[in-house]
Amino acid sequence: MAGNDKVLIVGGGIGGMSCAIALRLAGVSVDLVEINPAWNIYRAGITVTGPSLRDLRRLGVLDEFKQLGAVWQGACVFNQQGTLLEQLSFPPPAPDLPAAGGILRPELHRILSNRTLASGARVRLGTTVETLAQVPDGVEVKLTNGHREQYSLVIGADGIFSKMRERVFPQAPRPSLTGQVIYRLVIERPPDLDRTHCYLGRDGRLGYSPVSRTHMYMSLLLRSPSNPWVPTEEQPRRLHEALAGWGGITPQVRRTFLGNNAGTVNYRPLQSVLLPHPWYRGRVVLIGDAAHASSPHLACGASVAVEDAIVLAEEIARDRDIDAALPRYMSRRLEPIPPESAHPSLPPGQGFAGSAPAA
Repeated sequence: MAGNDKVLIVGGGIGGMSCAIALRLAGVSVDLVEINPAWNIYRAGITVTGPSLRDLRRLGVLDEFKQLGAVWQGACVFNQQGTLLEQLSFPPPAPDLPAAGGILRPELHRILSNRTLASGARVRLGTTVETLAQVPDGVEVKLTNGHREQYSLVIGADGIFSKMRERVFPQAPRPSLTGQVIYRLVIERPPDLDRTHCYLGRDGRLGYSPVSRTHMYMSLLLRSPSNPWVPTEEQPRRLHEALAGWGGITPQVRRTFLGNNAGTVNYRPLQSVLLPHPWYRGRVVLIGDAAHASSPHLACGASVAVEDAIVLAEEIARDRDIDAALPRYMSRRLEPIPPESAHPSLPPGQGFAGSAPAA
């Protein structure tokens, strides 16, 4: 990469912002476009593991995370009736790091967006990619606001329903239903709930995790063979019904749904997608949910996106040779599959001329 070369990141979520910060720390010029003009996120909690906290420290935001969120060292596991089955202790990834943590998604978004802007990355809101065309040593891009520019690399970080994935890998698999739905809620927490509490049921899993000094994040994962969309106004009542029969602190939580709580519950059917190896074509590469969206069983969907961002930035910073960095990035992120099952990675200067209209 020449000193005046730029990278374009498409998508201003956790993965995209982390990538912008990591690249700026490596001295790379970055533009970031985000289609949402408000650049905000829905109200819910997020839990992360120790390695994720280590990555947040590398991005320079761990202290703010700890100040506004919560950290802990273990978990309590219960059966559906609320009987304690086991107390777990998680080893931290380093002596000076917590083992796990939680925070409100809007708080984490604010922390990362402030750091992105402070890094010197140029952010355009209400804007996304209209067309892409591979050219020697880069990609010519036209944005939906009419701006045109050539970039050395374009990074798609636009989530599970990625338009970048659709235009760059038109034969890629689409997100598919996992047979599960999830209800999410942020509520005040009991003072003694200082770590994850997980309840194991026959057809679901219920969890509570601290996300601040005063609140906790509840998630109820249920088996569902279809895609039953629930209108927003119906979601509190459905959650109230679904929590019947769960023990521990759940009856106390369930009573909060006897009033009008429309809009306080976040509900969605869960989908997943995995793009085959490799996640790049020419000078366009995908990270995070755009390449690999999973269901939230291991508290690491966003965490893996942050890790993608850091690894990609490391490989670009190693020698500033993008054509060498992308295969190295892939070798660290996903085991290769047999050639006959993979889509080809096109050499620089060849590939698509993306003229599909933006969604």
